[in-house]
Amino acid sequence: MKSFLLASTLLLPTLASSQARQSVPLQSFPLSSVALLDSPFREAQQTDRAYVMALDPDRLLAPFQLSAGLKPKAERYGNWENTGLDGHVGGHYLSALALLYAATGDKEVQQRLTYMIDQLEVCQQKSGNGYLGGIPGGPAMWQQIKAGNIQANSFGLNQKWVPWYNLHKTYAGLRDAYLLAGNAKAKTMLIKLSDWCLDLTANLSDAQIQDMLRAEQGGLNEVFADVADITGDARYLKLAQRFSQQALLQPLLQGQDKLNGLHANTQIPKVIGYERVAQVGGDPTWRNAATFFWQTVVEHRTVSIGGNSVSEHFHPATDFTSMLESKEGPETCNTYNMLKLSKDLYLASGDTKYLDYYERATYNHILSSQHPGTGGFVYFTSMRPRHYRVYSQPQESFWCCVGSGLENHGKYGELVYAHRGKEQLLVNLFMPSRLAWQEAGVALTQSTRFPFAETTELALKLKKSRKFALSIRQPAWVTAGQLAVQVNGQPVATSSATPGYVTVERKWKSGDVVTVALPMHITAEYLPDHSPWVSFVHGPIVLAAATDTTDQPGLRAGGSRMGHVANGRLYPLDDAPVLVSRQPADLTAGIRPVAGEPLTFTASTLIDAEKYRNVKLVPFYQLHDTRYMVYWPVTTPEGLTARKEAIRQKDAEKLALDARTVDRVAPGEQQPESDHGFASERTEAGVFQDRHYRHATGWFSYNLRNPKAEARALRVTYFGGDRGRTFSIFLNGKLLQKVTSDASKGSTFFDVEYPLPAALRSGPASQVLTVKFAADPGSTAGGVFDVRLLK
Repeated sequence: MKSFLLASTLLLPTLASSQARQSVPLQSFPLSSVALLDSPFREAQQTDRAYVMALDPDRLLAPFQLSAGLKPKAERYGNWENTGLDGHVGGHYLSALALLYAATGDKEVQQRLTYMIDQLEVCQQKSGNGYLGGIPGGPAMWQQIKAGNIQANSFGLNQKWVPWYNLHKTYAGLRDAYLLAGNAKAKTMLIKLSDWCLDLTANLSDAQIQDMLRAEQGGLNEVFADVADITGDARYLKLAQRFSQQALLQPLLQGQDKLNGLHANTQIPKVIGYERVAQVGGDPTWRNAATFFWQTVVEHRTVSIGGNSVSEHFHPATDFTSMLESKEGPETCNTYNMLKLSKDLYLASGDTKYLDYYERATYNHILSSQHPGTGGFVYFTSMRPRHYRVYSQPQESFWCCVGSGLENHGKYGELVYAHRGKEQLLVNLFMPSRLAWQEAGVALTQSTRFPFAETTELALKLKKSRKFALSIRQPAWVTAGQLAVQVNGQPVATSSATPGYVTVERKWKSGDVVTVALPMHITAEYLPDHSPWVSFVHGPIVLAAATDTTDQPGLRAGGSRMGHVANGRLYPLDDAPVLVSRQPADLTAGIRPVAGEPLTFTASTLIDAEKYRNVKLVPFYQLHDTRYMVYWPVTTPEGLTARKEAIRQKDAEKLALDARTVDRVAPGEQQPESDHGFASERTEAGVFQDRHYRHATGWFSYNLRNPKAEARALRVTYFGGDRGRTFSIFLNGKLLQKVTSDASKGSTFFDVEYPLPAALRSGPASQVLTVKFAADPGSTAGGVFDVRLLK
């Protein structure tokens, strides 16, 4: 009893100091305090710098100059930059430059940023009212909005392609130029642009703003909350609250998952804004909405690499079939934004589950989304077995994932470390880096070959000896009790007083070295819907196998609207290798290391097909310019034949239809509609039985591509429950078919093929076919669930 009392007495000061520390706000270090050392992350940072500096600032500035009535110094870029989203990459570019300068102190990068800000200031001054944007026809369109003339749909506002989303990039770029790079002029410009928005919306009702927010708007609520924080002016916080979409917020506040079918990257920035509004001083319950959203997405809709969504939309949490079938898997922008949300929630709560996700997504999705040679960025990372990815080119490709990609690889140091005042230093990620904790007079150098070595070393340099707590994250992938810590070569006792960390609290002196053992093991992770598909993870590193380099058209994307999609042949799923085991619940025994090759494994005893038994499992982020396997179908020896036949039957119909398809548009999905020249009057889109649709009391149209004049039929998918509707289908302005809803089909989806007239089967007129669905007076056109041109 005496020894127990003595131990309890000794623990009291430690517990008391720990409790006191927990009341101190958790803070990340500025990027300027963390320098990356040699590692794949530093290489990615330098590759990103080369890509960023290869872009012509005058071409990026051209949309802003045109909008302001100024003569551009250079021709604007093409692709998305001259088809309606003009200027969005320019906003991302400001953020990318600010991040790179903060992370590296590179004066040439700073000069580029200063030039961009100076030129944009001229545009803002020319506007005369604080406005700054590159949206074609923007000033006239904003006057319509100010007057209350609002015509919104999911990706359009007053006939413009997501103008608020576009403008958000400018807001964010100015904010980052000020907060990250210290450009005071950017702060003034940001406030002027925010005041312009205050004036624009002053006479709009909350209902009108909510109507307007049906169109994608990026994270405007986050930016306005940031401006409130910068200025201390509550008007901007109120603006942030008004720009927070209630249709998404209210179900989240009630703990309801209503995400199926929603455009994923439209929602994530809004939720970041909910969290930011809560931080700055709005309703603190909004953090509950952000937390519930994160949990729903990460735990129920995310694959092992940390990405989510299929064809940009949230698929049903209970069915990942589309994830395995689609060439359009997780979108990089989504993970870019989920990392932002995770960082905010971690700093607000201290919960290391956010760091576990952050680490997983950083290594396996973000790092893998940049080509290590060319620096090109990936839009979709397909999870379909034996498919591939497409990479951007600096002068050709200007997608959203190029914009966020420019930023991704400049900020790897943002959450490696954190601190509570001067009393606690937290090591969150095991990344070679040097920390300058100036306020505490401490420098720390982290040396590691992780994940190729299972240790990291922390060397301390102090101006003078001082006591503080050094807390090292206990990752979810390290078995409890196996994370061992030594100080100067000697084992030391650690505390778990800070949840999720092991902590050593002592008086540190310059020259102290902390060594941390981080033993890793392989786990088999099934999809969240528990279907028999598995990926393998070593520690936090997703392992994947290169299968072949055949048939990868468009590997380096050009300037076409669909260049971001890997449109090469879909290989049949039943030809993919299958893992066969009598114990599918425990496959890791069949994964064996390859001698002499770090982080390289073989699954030869599990793979059914001889031709694939020699493939090697390596970190996914190392695989480029190849078809690959991340997820593997799993079965028992007895079930192999039936499993392959089930896969074949399910996939064969899809492949046959894809083989006949000349072009396709998915009604109600933002990017496919935009890529096909969507136009409309009095139309709505929605989701029914987890499928997107569009209908109209007016009309809607698409431009379908038929470059080789191969199309012979138009195929349209309807739902039998849409009864009593009459409408007309026009092709290139000529009536193709009068349609009356087919009541005989019952409550099922069905397809109708309409043969193309002979005049549209050849010649120049057949190369682009405009299909228009127009409602009869008093009726509705559609719903239309799928539109294809077929050979």
